[in-house]
Amino acid sequence: MGSKSAVLRACALALLFGAAAGSAGAQDAAKRGQYLIKAGGCLACHTEDRKDAVAYAGGRALKTPFGTFYGPNITPHPEAGLGRWSEADFMRAMRLGERPDGAHYFPAFPYPSFTKISDSDLRDLWAYLRALPQSSRANQAHDLRFPFGLRILVTGWKWLFFTPGPSTRDNQRTPVVNRGAYLVEALGHCGECHTPRNFLGGPNRDRRLAGSKTGPAGKGVPNLTPTKLKKWDDAELKEFLQTGLTPDGDVAAETMGEVIRNTTSQLTPEDLAAVVAYLRALPPLPDEPK
Repeated sequence: MGSKSAVLRACALALLFGAAAGSAGAQDAAKRGQYLIKAGGCLACHTEDRKDAVAYAGGRALKTPFGTFYGPNITPHPEAGLGRWSEADFMRAMRLGERPDGAHYFPAFPYPSFTKISDSDLRDLWAYLRALPQSSRANQAHDLRFPFGLRILVTGWKWLFFTPGPSTRDNQRTPVVNRGAYLVEALGHCGECHTPRNFLGGPNRDRRLAGSKTGPAGKGVPNLTPTKLKKWDDAELKEFLQTGLTPDGDVAAETMGEVIRNTTSQLTPEDLAAVVAYLRALPPLPDEPK
């Protein structure tokens, strides 16, 4: 009898320690996810542009040539947000650009970049999203011109412009440059704004990160290749990405200012240096002709 009681106590202790370890593991994952969501700039697209807006509760408008998209609520609310999603649903959205019901997401959601995020980072992002306070703010329907609101058309768009799958290391690059490539191309999805697009909204891969006269909101976005950045040294570029101040005393435009405030200024010194190293390693491309 005593032996049986000892076994039961041992099992109970094992379950208790296992639960504690699981809780600590979830907290660690959420903490890593908090850094990753800053590196991904998710706050801007998923938070209304107004004072006292609830973070990640959706409502931010993105005006494009195809109409206006509204960022969805990504808090864990069971009806308004992602509360009924599984981790597999989240991975499918980020990796394949598909909703839980199998319908395509419009590529205003930058899954062509997010598909490159590693599985471990996606799991950490999911852990952080699950830990957010819930918001009941209802999602707002996109306001798109016909026929761009037809999700079936995204099938063809994906066939032309989308390659799913996580990024791989380039053995010809240093580890620092590879880390910078991951931050810029996957998490930071900088190419979504800084790469010009054709009339279908597909990226011009031959001019990756070379800027565009007409960005997502109809405004010009600068060239990030060494053609432009060679005018700044590393310290000046890091200062800009941390504070928004240029070497000549100017300040970043409103959209980039928000990116700096929410994202690049939140990076560790090592990651910021990696971003700069990657941008320096890009092939120099000329600006678009005026």
